[in-house]
Amino acid sequence: MLQKTYPYYLANEPVAANTDLEVTDKFSGEVATRVAMADAAAIDKAIGLAVDAMPAMRAYPPFKRQAVLEHCVKRFRERYDELALALCIEAGKPINDSKGEVTRLIDTFKVAAEESVRIDGEIINLQISPRANGYHAYVKRVPIGPCSFISPFNFPLNLTAHKVAPAIAAGVPFVLKPASRTPVGALIMGEILAETDLPKGAFSILPAHRDGADLFTTDERFKLLSFTGSPAVGWELKRKAGKKKVILELGGNAAAIVDGDQGGKLDYVVERLAFGAFYQSGQSCIGVQRILAHASVYDALREKLIAKTKSLVMGDPKHEKTFVGPMISESEAKRLAGWMEGAVQAGAQIVAGGKVDGAMFEATLLEGVKRDTDLYRKEAFGPVAILERFNDFEAALAQVNDSDFGLQAGVFTDSLAHAHRAWDALEVGGVVINDVPSFRVDNMPYGGVKDSGLGREGVRYAIEDMTELRLMVMRETW
Repeated sequence: MLQKTYPYYLANEPVAANTDLEVTDKFSGEVATRVAMADAAAIDKAIGLAVDAMPAMRAYPPFKRQAVLEHCVKRFRERYDELALALCIEAGKPINDSKGEVTRLIDTFKVAAEESVRIDGEIINLQISPRANGYHAYVKRVPIGPCSFISPFNFPLNLTAHKVAPAIAAGVPFVLKPASRTPVGALIMGEILAETDLPKGAFSILPAHRDGADLFTTDERFKLLSFTGSPAVGWELKRKAGKKKVILELGGNAAAIVDGDQGGKLDYVVERLAFGAFYQSGQSCIGVQRILAHASVYDALREKLIAKTKSLVMGDPKHEKTFVGPMISESEAKRLAGWMEGAVQAGAQIVAGGKVDGAMFEATLLEGVKRDTDLYRKEAFGPVAILERFNDFEAALAQVNDSDFGLQAGVFTDSLAHAHRAWDALEVGGVVINDVPSFRVDNMPYGGVKDSGLGREGVRYAIEDMTELRLMVMRETW
């Protein structure tokens, strides 16, 4: 079970300032624990101490950064079950999926430990004309400065890890605001980081209400803001962020194309589509929201997918057989139910699921959804997927691109030509061939285009954003 209360972490130290934030068990709705909340004064102090820590962090050598990250890997393994249960309770994530996220947390820190000692530079040949004769140039990467991180509720361990682990590897101090609905995992991470010899001020982890956390965005002492969350919030934060670099990992309404040559592989395709659409109650920005199936396989796919959707077990996320747990809140379930009802009123049919009870939303499959409805155009962020038929592969690619979002897309095909064509034509950050767009490995570049964001995560790519190139030109003789 969770502790009765959790402190926040200010400049590496636990501070039991209050117990103002109630964290609920998302299945029962009961208060599971209470967490200290940071006010504006605490956030301001954390930023100042992060600035003060910058010289020590620059001097903190790569082998020590690696040792910190390796310590975290060791302690995460030792506290594996505790982390998984905390995630299951605070996020409502089924326990098997919670364990999977702890594994990814460990993977992300492992990759960061490896990358921390290979942040290399380069030698540049300046001999492009006689005037540069005798000159040499060298480039190295240096830490960008204090960073502001805002992490989301849906993957509160791994998406926090994708900010924290690269920051330690890069040698930048940071101040993190975890999602107020799911702060516990980040605070356990802080407890483990506090066991290390990171310079004072290297990290602060401060739960705070959104309306009291403007400093995370507006304070000019931060040199980078990395935000993961909703598009509406993310783009507004960018507008307010001033001169600092901004990395945005936002939403999507990801599509999966099933080509006409997949008739003999539909069992596999259906397993993956069901996983991609309904894993974590669909609360993933790369969850499968739109399924485009070729007319030659549509009917068979539809039948199998309906059967699979109806077979998914919904209930208490602490039970190992549960696949669909609660959405993060009853208000989110009501919001999605309203979109679903609007689609039905416009002519769509619910072919599986559709029942809503509080925060519990059945895995739901619809067809005939009009393309101008909220359910089609916006990010569902819940356990709802849309089935569509297509006849022409090029038309299917165009249909996928008919979206304000562009995070990832999946294409099931045996055609190498179609795979490369999708890679060329789809306006997304990543194309996944023969799997769902929900697939992610934690060292790959991950991010989107259009309203899905700016920049890329994945440890090495995040390190590049958290460091700057510094050039030295040397004249050989004078």
